[in-house]
Amino acid sequence: MSFYDKLKFDANGLIPAIIQEQKTGRVLMMAWMNRASLETTIATGKTHFWSRSRQKFWMKGESSGHTQTVKDVAFDCDGDTLLIQVEQVGAACHEGYQSCFFRSIVGKGDTVKTTEPQLETPEQIYGKK
Repeated sequence: MSFYDKLKFDANGLIPAIIQEQKTGRVLMMAWMNRASLETTIATGKTHFWSRSRQKFWMKGESSGHTQTVKDVAFDCDGDTLLIQVEQVGAACHEGYQSCFFRSIVGKGDTVKTTEPQLETPEQIYGKK
């Protein structure tokens, strides 16, 4: 039995993938994968995802150069979430932060603080649009 048979893709054929930097344990991002993007990730050693908003297959870093080299692929006990450990080059977040989780609530949530420095602006990463 293939490990793919142990995974529970949703009604749209997608499964959430949590991307974690292997060296630090820092959660970098969450994105959606379909079977084809997971197969391509495993075959190439670079993360590939399915964009629900653009209805498009994409490789992390294809336009920014901020790639992720896969070090380990695991799945949870229910088979409905992936944990992919990577070596991150550059910012993982499209807003130029190391992690997409760069904001934390303060107190009861009436204030938000930025918890890490911005490495690059989106304009520096992608150019002016």
